[in-house]
Amino acid sequence: MSYLLALDQGTTSSRALLFKEDGTLAGLHQEALDVVYPEPGWVEQDAEAIFNTQAECIRRVLADNGVDAKAVAALGIANQRETTIIWDRSSGKPIGPAIVWQDRRTAAVCEQLKAAGVEEKIKTRTGLLLDPYFCATKIGWLLDEIPGVRKRAEAGELAFGTVDTWLLWRLSEGRTHATDISNASRTLLYDIHRQRWDEELLELFNVPALLLPEVRSNTADFGAIALEGDGFTVHGMGGDQQSALFAQACLEPGHAKVTYGTGAFVLVNTGQAKAADGLLTTVAWRMNGCDPVYALEGSVFNAGAVVQWLRDGLSLIEQAGDVEALAASVEDSSGVWMIPALTGLGAPWWRPHARGALLGLTRGTRPAHIARAALEAIAFRVCDVLGAVEQASGQRVRTVRADGGAARNDLLLQLQADFSGADIERPQQTETTAMGAALFAGIGAGILPSDAPMRWWRRERGFKPRLEAAQRNSRNMAWQRACSFVAGFPEDPKS
Repeated sequence: MSYLLALDQGTTSSRALLFKEDGTLAGLHQEALDVVYPEPGWVEQDAEAIFNTQAECIRRVLADNGVDAKAVAALGIANQRETTIIWDRSSGKPIGPAIVWQDRRTAAVCEQLKAAGVEEKIKTRTGLLLDPYFCATKIGWLLDEIPGVRKRAEAGELAFGTVDTWLLWRLSEGRTHATDISNASRTLLYDIHRQRWDEELLELFNVPALLLPEVRSNTADFGAIALEGDGFTVHGMGGDQQSALFAQACLEPGHAKVTYGTGAFVLVNTGQAKAADGLLTTVAWRMNGCDPVYALEGSVFNAGAVVQWLRDGLSLIEQAGDVEALAASVEDSSGVWMIPALTGLGAPWWRPHARGALLGLTRGTRPAHIARAALEAIAFRVCDVLGAVEQASGQRVRTVRADGGAARNDLLLQLQADFSGADIERPQQTETTAMGAALFAGIGAGILPSDAPMRWWRRERGFKPRLEAAQRNSRNMAWQRACSFVAGFPEDPKS
């Protein structure tokens, strides 16, 4: 029996998963990963820890399941996107922290560029908005704030990559500096129409071209790697959300998915590139020898992170999984609203300075009401994005496929169905990010057909709306008013 090995490198953990050729999950190992918040709005990780935890996952998943490396037909990598790492090409050592996708330290730089009138050009070429979420301004911060780094970058001594590129470099012992098109399209430096790094944008953001990796298809041969004598060939890479869209078999225009992870990410397959206010146009994937497939995307910065905050910040629950029972112990939130702008408001608001809020508190408010308001907030934020998609496309989103860790929460998915009016489908296998990486690798290696996602996807349960349209509209209007309260939060929180 041969296996496909998938690496799923996320914000709070690194994982390695073994899939059989029929899509059955044969093994999983996970290692926790720390996130550091050195200043308000700053979010960092240790790039060495990202690699070390991921390497340990590879070793353990093989050993724990008695699988010899020779039985692994191909390896695929899926990764947290936009997290920015720069390292020394000679030593392989990072020159500073990994700046995480949630980081907001470059918000002022983005505002300055907007004031200069360049956002429309950037959006037209990259499909993205000017926001600290993406890589370009993070690269600039590392080059300018760490002494001597910019000069070394201009001399070609340093390399930039998102997490996929970093892992590939380290696993290949520096032989391969490459990324895939879905990750490249999240940098603010890549022209998604001409499918190449854009020289004018590199100049605008003052990023040396010598830093950049080669861009390949998602099913390309990314070369051999070696880990303690175990050899694999990487035949697939993809950003986590694009990988999940692929694994959810959203292969035709109009098909939609939402991934509930640290954030919540809505992607809708559009086939061709389409622009929409408040949403991103991103490359979903490009298969070898084919044209790219595009998607509209809306990013909610805080979803699972909200539950983690209830656990770690407020100590309302002991484990993240406890939130469902606590929230279900009350019939409603008793008028409590949570605005989960813990690291700003993402799509379609795009307010990097917004702060989170709890509204409607009374002496009768209990932890259960706050827990329920938190789950409702996640569902409402996803509705914000679905509404923007419908406005852009002129079509109702009638079915959404859900995945990610929080997709196991039945109450959350029922709230999502109630507030959106769409049917929510949960697959049997919610590890779709890793599954997408495995599918890319299997197709790239020639051991799976191009329609393999349709063969692997299996429905586990559906959730249908229970609210009447009038009730749903009333709740959504109240939610919009609550979000407006924090969307105008001042740039300086002390003002």
